[in-house]
Amino acid sequence: MVNPRQARKLLDAVREESQRGAHLQAFFGCLYHAGLRPGEAVWLRRSNCELPLKGWGVLNLDGSRPRVGSAWTDSGKAHDERGLKWRPRKDVRHVPIPPPFVAMLRAHIEAYGTAPDGRLFQTSRGGLVQESGYGEVWQRARKKALTPEQQASPMAGRPYGLRHACVSLWLNSGVDPVEVAKRAGHSVAVLLRVYAKCLDGTASLANARIEKALKQWE
Repeated sequence: MVNPRQARKLLDAVREESQRGAHLQAFFGCLYHAGLRPGEAVWLRRSNCELPLKGWGVLNLDGSRPRVGSAWTDSGKAHDERGLKWRPRKDVRHVPIPPPFVAMLRAHIEAYGTAPDGRLFQTSRGGLVQESGYGEVWQRARKKALTPEQQASPMAGRPYGLRHACVSLWLNSGVDPVEVAKRAGHSVAVLLRVYAKCLDGTASLANARIEKALKQWE
């Protein structure tokens, strides 16, 4: 998993990649700073966001628009209309977001406004952002931000890896797994089995913590 420094480099590379990339920086930020699934970020609307001028904000998630193909939806549209994964249809998931990401979302809204239905992210014609479009931007940014060795590895191979990195960061930071599971929208069992990844560089941090604990008992 990417560490926070690598994540910042990736998000900066997205912004600098193109005009479309600048619009999508906050989209990828949703995956990294709030642990959203791509389909949840696609459907994020201004009414879902509490963005104070200072301090932490909150994203109140109430739905998702994953792309499944028009042949697999009742409406014939490429994106399925769903509630939150693993939750009742009308349930809401509340995800606190840190001040730097609050500022990023506020800047995004100021620069780009919202779609008619309030969505923060849209195509040039106002439609739902597509995986093919943001995936292309991501791959170009990845080549700019990562070393050749990192590019050859699975690290941040697809945007969903930012969600993995976010949840892994929460766990590695010592946040209670029950709270992490609530924010990520998972059971604790699934969380620990799937998302307890190792961040790049955390082995040395773990060693330092163990060494400190040993010294306390000398």
